[in-house]
Amino acid sequence: MTVHFRINAIQLQTVEGPLEYAFPSDITILAGPTGVGKTTLLELVKFGFGARGRLAPVVRESVEAIAIDVSIGAAQYQLSRSLDSEKRKVVRVTDLVNQTRMPDHYVDLDGQPSLNSLLMTSLGLSDNLRAAARTGNSTRPGPRITFSDIYSYLYVAQSEINRDIAGSEDSYLDPKRKAVFELFFALTNTEILRMRSQVNELNGQISEAEVEHRYVLKFLEDSNTTARFGAELQLEEAVSSQLAAEMRQAELRSTIEPVSDRETQTLRDLLEAAERGSAVARSAELASRRQRVELTTERERVRGDIARLERMRDAGARLARIEFVVCPRCMQSLTGRSVPDGSCRVCLQVDPVLPGSQTDQYETRQLRDQVDEIDGQLAALTRHEEALAASVADRQTLVASLSELLETRTAARITPRLQAFDDAANKLATARARQEQLEIVLRQWDRADDLGSIVDRLRTERDHLRTDLKESVESLNRRHGEVLADLDAEFLATVHELGIPSIRTATIHPRTYLPMLNGESFREVSAGGGIITATQVAYWIALITVAIRRGDTYYPAFLLIDSPRLALNTAEALAVALYRRMVNLAQSLPGRLQLIVADNELPKDDRRAAREIKFDYNNPTVSTIQHPGPAGVRTIHADETLVAD
Repeated sequence: MTVHFRINAIQLQTVEGPLEYAFPSDITILAGPTGVGKTTLLELVKFGFGARGRLAPVVRESVEAIAIDVSIGAAQYQLSRSLDSEKRKVVRVTDLVNQTRMPDHYVDLDGQPSLNSLLMTSLGLSDNLRAAARTGNSTRPGPRITFSDIYSYLYVAQSEINRDIAGSEDSYLDPKRKAVFELFFALTNTEILRMRSQVNELNGQISEAEVEHRYVLKFLEDSNTTARFGAELQLEEAVSSQLAAEMRQAELRSTIEPVSDRETQTLRDLLEAAERGSAVARSAELASRRQRVELTTERERVRGDIARLERMRDAGARLARIEFVVCPRCMQSLTGRSVPDGSCRVCLQVDPVLPGSQTDQYETRQLRDQVDEIDGQLAALTRHEEALAASVADRQTLVASLSELLETRTAARITPRLQAFDDAANKLATARARQEQLEIVLRQWDRADDLGSIVDRLRTERDHLRTDLKESVESLNRRHGEVLADLDAEFLATVHELGIPSIRTATIHPRTYLPMLNGESFREVSAGGGIITATQVAYWIALITVAIRRGDTYYPAFLLIDSPRLALNTAEALAVALYRRMVNLAQSLPGRLQLIVADNELPKDDRRAAREIKFDYNNPTVSTIQHPGPAGVRTIHADETLVAD
């Protein structure tokens, strides 16, 4: 049942051409001195699986893409990821079993289709698992378990091998690390993880509902709000007051009839006639004013015509007294010729202008008659307007008198009833406003009751869920004990076989699933160096051995280790024991396990048992790019800016 997981080959596309490394053996050693790019190659593999990788300068400058040929379960994929800052967001996926190109998968968890979902489902795991905290008061559903969390059990990085196990130093990753361990060894399942997340979510909902419930009650208390029972009684009283006011209004409406008697009706008729007469007089007055304006304008126009004719006659008389001595056209003298009497000196025709004539012309007389007629009309309009003004004043006086008389007659009869009707309307408005206020208060109490009910319901749901969760966990207690017993025995045997100095007892903690050395946490025994490195190798070997031996786990039979000899220094015997244990493990499980180890060199006794790929400064891992030499080496961990997606 152990999941088949194997890297078959790695292809690098560099600016100087392609590179390929195949891994057909069960155990492969990438051997070479520090700085030839072993860690660079392993971090590129991590990057190719969609995780965050530490990429060296040579990778950033010279590698364009990485392709991984990987077998997971029954599937075999080629995952190709570009190092370009834009293109790296997607991974090209090819199904090598069916020889078909699949849709590009997104590295981002929210992108669809997701590379994480593809890898998780290929491992037989759900892609929507969450690792909820197991404290009783947690309110968060927990972070999502991704393939990166799975990969932390498959890849032991150089930066962690002598100090940390699967990110155990990071408290944020601790719930996910434990959940992945339990998933691998079937100590938990999807339903248990779901119930843990749901319990925490219910804790959060209960906490929010309780806080809101307290706030509502505090608001009702601080605002001196009437208690619920008292508010209900006051609401009934307000409803009764509203009904009484409505009945009183209906009664007054039926008793108030129009005040109508003969004298009052006569006064109203006279008032109406006086108002109509006043309106007619004002209309006639306005019409007379408009007519005056029109006549005045016409009189001014006629006077203008008379003035024009007088100017023409005056001009003719002035011209008639002029005696030309030369022709105004050809400028020849006119004084030397005889001119008949009564003829024009220039054209010699009969002169129609009789000097000294003052006879009025016909047109002028007509225009002056029109002016006289208009003046007469304006005088008549003036007299008519004076009569209209007197009529308007008289009618307005009559309207005022009739209005006062009619108001005096009707006020004494209708005003008291109107006052009673107004009082009833005020009572009705007060009752309705009081009802609205009390309904708001009752809604606040309803909200408080609803929140209390929600809290009770959520607590009941959480308690039931906790009971189901406890039963599910207890059903796995027997398996939990059996698996931990197997792990303890295998881990202790491995530690003794390796001969780790000063270690007498070695177990796996039943809750943290981390190594315990001499009854203490592995961190307490040593702060780092060879003991931690050897303990870590023993830990991973024990996990894989038990998983494969039991055959009922989901643990991928794969391990990628970077530089186990780095912290061992001169402890050659311990290094030999480490490699002998790994070689023996791979040989005992042919075809069922893959180990890939990057190190300075393989012990001489084990070189024939493992496939060794050697690197040096003339033949680095990225061999298409010239190596700068030992003096020009800058390791990945020397520059934090080299961390990339």
